Amino acid sequence: MNKNIKLAVAGAVLALSASAANAGIIIPAGEWTLDINGNVNGFMSTTRADTPTGTASTSGNGTAGTFVEGGLGYEGQAAGPNQRRQLGLTTGLLPAWIGFTGKTRQNDLDVEFTISMQPQISDNGVTGDGAVPASSTSQFLNRQTYLSFGDKSWGSIKIGKDLGIFASDAILNDMTLLGVGSGGSISGSGDNTTLGGIGTGYIYAAWKGQVAYTTPNFNGFQATLGLTNPNQIGSTTDLAATGLNSLNQDRYGVEGKASYSFAANDVTGKVWASGATYDVTTTAYTTAVTTNTATVGDVGANLNVAGFGLTGYYYNGKGVGTTFLGRFGVDGAGVKRDSNGGYVQLTYVLPTKTKVGVSYGKSNLDATADDATNLPNLVDSNRRYTVGAYHPLTKHLNLVAEYSNTESKAHSGNKAEGDTYSAGAILFF
Repeated sequence: MNKNIKLAVAGAVLALSASAANAGIIIPAGEWTLDINGNVNGFMSTTRADTPTGTASTSGNGTAGTFVEGGLGYEGQAAGPNQRRQLGLTTGLLPAWIGFTGKTRQNDLDVEFTISMQPQISDNGVTGDGAVPASSTSQFLNRQTYLSFGDKSWGSIKIGKDLGIFASDAILNDMTLLGVGSGGSISGSGDNTTLGGIGTGYIYAAWKGQVAYTTPNFNGFQATLGLTNPNQIGSTTDLAATGLNSLNQDRYGVEGKASYSFAANDVTGKVWASGATYDVTTTAYTTAVTTNTATVGDVGANLNVAGFGLTGYYYNGKGVGTTFLGRFGVDGAGVKRDSNGGYVQLTYVLPTKTKVGVSYGKSNLDATADDATNLPNLVDSNRRYTVGAYHPLTKHLNLVAEYSNTESKAHSGNKAEGDTYSAGAILFF
């Protein structure tokens, strides 16, 4: 099975069998072995959101608009009844997936390619097939297109698009990866995926063009270092609300991580640390060009024993913002904002093989002196807790039920809160 699908299954520490996690549809083809792999999932989701308190500014000049600028899942909600409800039949945090991986051994090198596509089930346009989309997010995704080559004696090199290096272990160990988490349907059922725990405890690793080197596995220790698309951070859309526009960057982004996996008797676990640095060049209110170096680092650990699983994670950054790398990372004058967050998660496998879990996460974003005047309702924090149950109906098919409560607060004190209930299934092949 495709490497990231395997990591998603293993990292989410759900009750899947080894065969489901390690094998897709294998087809020998001459010198190549083709692995067709992926998943199909669908969830009935209901989000009930409280009416927000107050409004927030959507631009650097203080124009009134959505509340809690940068808040999760509830931006644009108008004042109305005390409760607002929205239903959806959607894909979860992990989209439906079809991947094609080819592997061969040539000239003492392990050579591989992967191309994947991610459709979704939730388009509610009048045609229902995307010809008239319900939203701009209603489309096929392309998360992977890469080649790699190497050998177990010296490591491997990857060139192309794949999951980002920084914060990848944070999302791969999130139990909501195979469910819905927060943002179930309030943002519209045309969206390709939900938010899960993104923005409530970790920054999204995203899917990035990269050239990366990964070391051999040294008795459980492994490290990766990569150069990424230099425009990965600080897009015009992300910066517009703070009165900024992004310019082309003058160097590649740099991301890296190191991890150590261990097993002793009935105890297994993993510890990791990762980081990223990007140059961010913007124009501010005065059209003056400002340049900053955005930096972020994280640490995390996962421990499993006697049916229990415990995961802890923390990140801290300057100029990287919240939810997505670079979103609200600098203020309207180009000054970096500090941000941090983390999550803790506890799971337990019942005698029925059903895995139950509870997770709490929070992401914080500091305001600057400029924000006090020009963006007083900048998001202060996004907080989520989730209770979930994940049952392996077969070795490939899992039933999932979750409840999540999400709260967004602004520095002004404005806030919004909502509850998401979801139930569905995910099948791996």
